[in-house]
Amino acid sequence: MKWTMAIRLFSVFLFISVMVPLMSFDENVEEPSLQMALLKYSGGGDWYANPTALKNLALFCNQTLGTNFSSQYGTVEVGSVELFNYPFVHMTGHGNVVFSDLEAENLRNYLIAGGFLHIDDNYGMDPYVRLAMKKVFPELEFLELPFDHEIYHSKYEFKNGLPKIHKHDDKLPQGFGLLWEGRVVCFYTYECDLGDGWEDEEVHKDPPEVRLKALRMGANIISYVFSQS
Repeated sequence: MKWTMAIRLFSVFLFISVMVPLMSFDENVEEPSLQMALLKYSGGGDWYANPTALKNLALFCNQTLGTNFSSQYGTVEVGSVELFNYPFVHMTGHGNVVFSDLEAENLRNYLIAGGFLHIDDNYGMDPYVRLAMKKVFPELEFLELPFDHEIYHSKYEFKNGLPKIHKHDDKLPQGFGLLWEGRVVCFYTYECDLGDGWEDEEVHKDPPEVRLKALRMGANIISYVFSQS
């Protein structure tokens, strides 16, 4: 089963690495070839927060990276085999996160096989998500990525790391990574709130320049994912 799932994921990434550079954005494309996904987890946390975020990120990446993402994102449970159908999975929320043993194993297999998880703390999930991801990779620790890491320069320049989108505890934003064999398989954005910056303008009423920074950083993450495939 693990081998079959790995083959499925490899096929998705092979398509990305070969076909994406040949694509150009066309708003009239009827059948997008790629889809982002929102991770649904247990524990009571609001995994469904920021419902317009991935739609806007997908469209922005289509315009700036030449990708062909659907504006309709998928929703996938941590333990589902469908996880392996998505090259990029986004996780957010404000509260508790719980992974069962089977869910942790499934997520680990997905990430090792070439998948990518972006976790965006929407405020309040930090202590819970760290415990949950420790169950996925007990041998790894979240490491703060240096400002010269590729993820901050893959498309747009962020010389000082993550942009600050919302105040939260008024701390500096930090980007943490879980590295497997030198590859960032999970990027965790803390005290930043990129997802709020990706949402429709009227949701948080962020200034256009703040939203643009958030979307550009999101495009950097997607660009990094494609470069590692």
